Formats: sequence, C-alpha cells, structure tokens
Amino acid sequence: MSLYLTLKWLHIISSVLLVGTGLGSAFYMFFTNRSGNVQAQAVVSRLVVRADWWFTTPTVFIQPATGLGMAAMAGLPWSTPWLAVSIALYLVAGACWLPVVWLQLRMRDIAAQAAHGDGVLPPQYWRYTRWWEALGYPAFVAMAVVFYLMVNKPSLGF
Repeated sequence: MSLYLTLKWLHIISSVLLVGTGLGSAFYMFFTNRSGNVQAQAVVSRLVVRADWWFTTPTVFIQPATGLGMAAMAGLPWSTPWLAVSIALYLVAGACWLPVVWLQLRMRDIAAQAAHGDGVLPPQYWRYTRWWEALGYPAFVAMAVVFYLMVNKPSLGF
C-alpha cells in the first residue's frame, strides 16, 4: 500500500473514532444525566472521560497529521477553499472540545463525590452539564460539515 493510501486509511479510521466516540459519549452522558440515577452518572461520566483520553485525544493529533500530509502529497495548498474551511471548522470543533474536556473532568469528580456521599448532585454539576451540551452541538455540526467538505471537495466559489 502506498504512503498516501496508508495516510488516507488512518485518516478515515481516526475520523470514525473521533466523531463516533464523541457522538456515543454524548448520547450516553445526555441520557444518563436525565435518568436521575447518580450512581449511573458517576459511572458514565468516568467512562466518558476515559473514552476521551483513549480514543478522542490521539485522533485529535492523527487527523491533522494525516490530512495535511495527504494535502501536501496531492499538491494542495492550505488555501484551497474546501481545505481552508475544513481546517477552520476543525479548529472550531477543537475550541469547543478543550473546555468540554475540563467540564467532563469536573462532572466526573462531582458525580463520584455525590454517589459516595448524599446522592445529590449540586447546582454546579447542572451548570457544567448545560455548558457541556452547548459546546457539543457546534462541535458536532462543525465536524459534520468537515466530513461533507472532505468527501465532496466543493469549489466554494472563493
């Protein structure tokens, strides 16, 4: 297999892990937070943090390395419209993801403390939950648009 095809394969696999882990984690955290089961919230928030470290974090680095490597091999400048917009949207998603990581760490700790204590989540947990959700939506939309741009490579007229 050529270097280009190897990079392409890694790029596709890492994009699946990046977006799939994010969507799966968001699904479970979203619905577990509405369950009212503090024990479940403690477990799921712990596992969401673990999934971010194990799957999302490596792919955050693999994606630009493989994508920009393929662009260079194809002779595409970063100013190519679909590529430039993809990079910008990836940075938007990343700007949303960094605070989400911090929020998830805090939510994990608060939920664990509540599960081992009085079983009541404080208002701070719910504030963090609202921010976590609010940052997740634009990150997901940005990545969905990046997928579209990567597959279709439209001219975008600029």
